[in-house]
Amino acid sequence: MVKMRVMVPAEDVDLSTVKYEPETIQAPHLTGSVFKLFVRIVESRVLGSLIVSHLKRQNKMVEMLRNTVIPEAPMFKPEFPPQEPEHGVVVLKEYGKPEDRVESALKCLPHYDPASRGNVEPASSFRYWKIRDYAHAYRSGLVTPSMVAEYIIPVIKEFSSKKPPTPLLISFDAEEVRKQAAASTQRFEEGKPLSILDGIFMAIKDDIDCFPHPSKGASTWMHEFRSVNKDSVSVSKLRSCGVIFLGKANMHEFGMGTTGNNPNYGTTRNPHAPERYTGGSSSGPAAIVASGLCSAALGTDGGGSIRIPSSLCGVVGLKSTYGRTDMKGSLCGKGTVEIIGPIATTVEDVMLVYAAILGSSPADRISLKPSEPCLPILSSNDSLNALGSLRLGKYTAWFNDVNSTDISDKCEDILDLLSKTHGCEMVEIVIPELNEMRTAHLVSIGSEMLSSVNPYCEEGKGVRFNYDTRTSMALFRSFTATDYVAAQCFRRRLMYHHMEIFKKVDVIVTPTTGMTAPIIPPSALQLGETDMQVTGDLMRFIIAANLLGLPAISVPVGYDKQGLPIGLQLIGRPWGEASLLRVAFAIEELCAKSRKKPATFYDVLKTN
Repeated sequence: MVKMRVMVPAEDVDLSTVKYEPETIQAPHLTGSVFKLFVRIVESRVLGSLIVSHLKRQNKMVEMLRNTVIPEAPMFKPEFPPQEPEHGVVVLKEYGKPEDRVESALKCLPHYDPASRGNVEPASSFRYWKIRDYAHAYRSGLVTPSMVAEYIIPVIKEFSSKKPPTPLLISFDAEEVRKQAAASTQRFEEGKPLSILDGIFMAIKDDIDCFPHPSKGASTWMHEFRSVNKDSVSVSKLRSCGVIFLGKANMHEFGMGTTGNNPNYGTTRNPHAPERYTGGSSSGPAAIVASGLCSAALGTDGGGSIRIPSSLCGVVGLKSTYGRTDMKGSLCGKGTVEIIGPIATTVEDVMLVYAAILGSSPADRISLKPSEPCLPILSSNDSLNALGSLRLGKYTAWFNDVNSTDISDKCEDILDLLSKTHGCEMVEIVIPELNEMRTAHLVSIGSEMLSSVNPYCEEGKGVRFNYDTRTSMALFRSFTATDYVAAQCFRRRLMYHHMEIFKKVDVIVTPTTGMTAPIIPPSALQLGETDMQVTGDLMRFIIAANLLGLPAISVPVGYDKQGLPIGLQLIGRPWGEASLLRVAFAIEELCAKSRKKPATFYDVLKTN
């Protein structure tokens, strides 16, 4: 007889008895023809069901979801208690003009000195061009958007023509880029740029609509059934600010993976180490930004898909509070764990793009009652005072659960330096039920993904998925209504635990990932791979922000002994993006001198 587990109510959990349990994942690592055979077996009705059932029991999923009595009622989407206003901030008009919000964000930034613009590169340091560097170059007549476009276009084509292909973009129209750049150039010649973002080149992940490009989700067939007739809400806001869209960035098919592997079009390579993955699923957006070709990109994040590649590629990625950005016009617009957010080389550029795209949908305004969006004032001494009063929560046992001490040591060193420099208080915390959180997230995002693509599967398109997507789909189909409700009961418990933690701290700190960029097995390029241990290492710290809808940001803090980027993650209270951006900016300044030029880097402005 199966032993039943009865949980006490969340408010009665004794934190002094909570012991951290490292995650153990039981699943094979498969590539090539063996992987292809495995998928065919796992999709068979009888044997496949037995294999999936066995793997779920090995990983204690059945025990958590079906043999556990959970006293809490289900929470089917994030529900946030009222939040205290943040200090030292500027409140933005959520439903005003995007270009007005961008102007407000610009005023929050420290003074810009044109004499120090661009890449400062003595022997020990490197600096990316920022959006304000581009704006200064355009306004000074040093370069035009059209000139920059003519440098970028052949580079984009080069990536796609390599053997094997390593595309940054999977939908690209050079003439469309030239047309946008010419219009921006004319606005600068007339002295009428639309905003600081005018003439800024951006890539859009392939699950976000950007007319006239199709949205395929990096599949080979989605565009056959779903036409794109206009921009998504987020892209429309950026377009009104004068952004130039390069095209649709590569990604892990339908976002169902953490590495960025894509046999359909070719796998994007990590600019710091081309033999390694970028991380996923926003692989193309992170890589094109890290390579210097774009100031920023838009990604989506349902399971770390912005933060993981940002960390592995050494750039900044913001996952805002659930409901802070309008998801209309994205392939993942109906879920409860996903958001659209910016990836950029610096925190200030993330702020500028975030200011443009923020704004809850009408439905989320009613159900979530979002606090007013704010940005930190970084241009005055008040910012230092606000920073010094912040309390940072660290669950040490979890923080140190990484596959290389390079990661935890580097993150620890930066946090110590932050405390010494700015007076932030470090507070030890305990987060219960982390394994339950991982399972609840998997069931939630898996069930929602299956719901969105199942009609196409019923039409026979399931066989056109990649093999790793088909493996995930086999698992998702095994989830029952009982499993889904249990996962939502866990969501309510975990929300309680985190809201209690946020009574004691303002920000939770972790490494972004439990490993740096993994090597791409050559055998995985043609047929893909399944490696759940790598997935577990990459997703170890990112789940709370998705399942509970909390804001989080990844900021680069250094490198491991192999020269691979390491990211530090900050998780905040609901609607607390300003505090995260404030801390991230301070960390970025502390790490500025240690930043290294990627192995694959294009100096777009200096070349012209």
